[in-house]
Amino acid sequence: MRVLLVEDDPEISGFLVKGLREDRYLVDLVTDGPAAVDAASASAYDAILLDLMLPGLDGFDVCRQIRAGGVDTPVLVVSARDGVADRVRGLDCGADDYVVKPFAYAELEARVRALARRGRTRHLSGVLQYGPIEIDPVDHRASVHGHTLSLTATEYRLLTYLVRRAESIVSRDQLAEHVWGGEYDPASNLADVYVGYVRRKLQAVVPEPLIHTVRGLGYLLKDGPR
Repeated sequence: MRVLLVEDDPEISGFLVKGLREDRYLVDLVTDGPAAVDAASASAYDAILLDLMLPGLDGFDVCRQIRAGGVDTPVLVVSARDGVADRVRGLDCGADDYVVKPFAYAELEARVRALARRGRTRHLSGVLQYGPIEIDPVDHRASVHGHTLSLTATEYRLLTYLVRRAESIVSRDQLAEHVWGGEYDPASNLADVYVGYVRRKLQAVVPEPLIHTVRGLGYLLKDGPR
């Protein structure tokens, strides 16, 4: 599942990014209102976690603008503003749910799952599929020809990103940004190691390679010959 996190407090964003990635989410982080509108409008997300007190443009206006622009991604407001008027205003601006800070992470993650299920019904596009690979972003399950893969959280995020970018070359820098975020040392070979792990698990079911190394550029997920 791909989530856009809009939060300018580094302590809160760090906590959420770490927790969500450990739970197999792909997380993109932006820290101001205009960047949130741009990101939500430019990319497809399964859910948006939106703070209200943001620089540049507050969360109310962010929500209004993305809804006016036709973005119907489920939005969960996560804010310290706990007044009834704030919650009503947030929902009236187009948010789907509202959580008050401080919050229990388990409850927030459950609400994200619930929003994703609602969004899956809304979009009729819950399962990601490419060739023999199917990924259920709500249940965080990946399978090949119906065989469920046993993947770590990092392996799941990596395969999900490759499926979303199928038949496009993905660089190591792109993997670093979308799979590991700020916790990746670009000088390391971690991406190569984890691609190897995922490739072997896929080939245990489908002998023909699905992940191809493109020398000097990165990796390509392609069903069939390059």
